[in-house]
Amino acid sequence: MKPQPLLIILGATASGKTALAVHIAKEMGAEIISADSRQVFRGMDIGTGKDRHLYEAAGITYHLIDHIEAGETYHVHQFKRDFYAAMKAIGEKNRLPLLCGGTGMYIHSLLQNQPYTAVPVNTELREQLATLNQTQLQRELAKYPKEYTSHVDRSSQKRIIRAIEVASYLQQHPLPKNDAPALQALVIGLVDEVSLRREKIAHRLEQRLQEGLIEEVERLLARGIKPEMLTFYGLEYKLVTAFLQKEMDYDTFKIKLHTAICQFAKRQMTFFRKMEKDGVHIHWLNAAKPLPELVAETRQILEADPDWHAICTNLDTNRL
Repeated sequence: MKPQPLLIILGATASGKTALAVHIAKEMGAEIISADSRQVFRGMDIGTGKDRHLYEAAGITYHLIDHIEAGETYHVHQFKRDFYAAMKAIGEKNRLPLLCGGTGMYIHSLLQNQPYTAVPVNTELREQLATLNQTQLQRELAKYPKEYTSHVDRSSQKRIIRAIEVASYLQQHPLPKNDAPALQALVIGLVDEVSLRREKIAHRLEQRLQEGLIEEVERLLARGIKPEMLTFYGLEYKLVTAFLQKEMDYDTFKIKLHTAICQFAKRQMTFFRKMEKDGVHIHWLNAAKPLPELVAETRQILEADPDWHAICTNLDTNRL
């Protein structure tokens, strides 16, 4: 089967990827699929930076934003299932799918098409393993055959727990069949100097606080979403919840949140570099440049790729 085209725009938080994606989508007649692990939840708007107004002002159709209720869980296998459903719907309209986001694990799962992501979550096992430290988890993982564990990234407790979950499943079940369509992806990445990225994060955090970030978390709590679940969502939701529970004063909260978001952005960039080591070619652009320059550079990248032109021939698109 002929590979299906996919344009990807990725970058760390506050890099400006949404603005670029919207502009490109409008010029190409594309539809945007979100690759953000938290924008999928309804009611989590300010903290996740959904920027729906950008899509709506440009008349862009978007997918996997406001997809499920806040308070639920969402993992990479669900994302892949929903992504392919959205891509199919876009393809039926003969339009180009444009994947935009900063959740590297979601993006990489599509480009590698890793079959292990289809292994379901085992909540009971996860609860048992959550009490163990990283050394203890390593011992548990070593109990399973190497054929199930040789691929494992052991860099964090979360990933080791997932690896044990996968190995436990594979001892009793066959690997789920992988029948996803092949993708012909072209990947654009936005990157800032570290100091500028920190400034952008600080500015955006101040803006979100003024827009009602704390009040948004108060509304989620009032709807009955447990503090533990908001803490699980991390970053803004974790630290605003801690502030509302009087675990810290306002100034300490702001400092901790800014630091946490900067650390998160650093981890995002580390993951994108890992993707490159795994063979994903990312065309990096300087995110500090004005939007018109970024659009022009994106045009140049698309125009210079003959494989991209060939695969997009039959699409209903105003090719850049």
